[in-house]
Amino acid sequence: MKIQLILVAALATAVSAFNAPSRRDFVKFAGVATVAAPFMAQAEIAVPEQSKEYAFPTDWGLEFKYEEDAAKVREHMFTATGMAKGSDRMEDFGKNLKKEMVDFVSYYRRFPKIAGKPSFSTLYTSINVLAGHYTSYGYKYPLPEKRRKRLYQEYAEIEKSLKRGR
Repeated sequence: MKIQLILVAALATAVSAFNAPSRRDFVKFAGVATVAAPFMAQAEIAVPEQSKEYAFPTDWGLEFKYEEDAAKVREHMFTATGMAKGSDRMEDFGKNLKKEMVDFVSYYRRFPKIAGKPSFSTLYTSINVLAGHYTSYGYKYPLPEKRRKRLYQEYAEIEKSLKRGR
């Protein structure tokens, strides 16, 4: 699918290079680019296997420095997403993580400069997904594969945004 979209975009570019540009050609190319862009932006993320092995964190809570807190919450969520059923202290991990996620959102959403950042909005979405899972299924049950894949894609996006300071 992605290759087909890329080929269509390349063909449209090649055709417009040989013809005199007109509004109609521009609209055709813009339409193809608009349709193709969302599919090209979503790179395939490798979803790691669930594991019972992990290091239980000791650094729960906020430091009240956005970049550090966002990276820490993301890292804890990443660990929780990869946990398999029956992991040691899984319920304690889930309870601590949910409290940390709630504290993070309730503190940082009050600041318009932070709440407008792409990293915050994506992290907020991820927090809602994981907190919703905990509310519906409890702390002892791992996330289904489809939800894990979506979360790992969002974690990658958050990491990129934080590296860019956004």
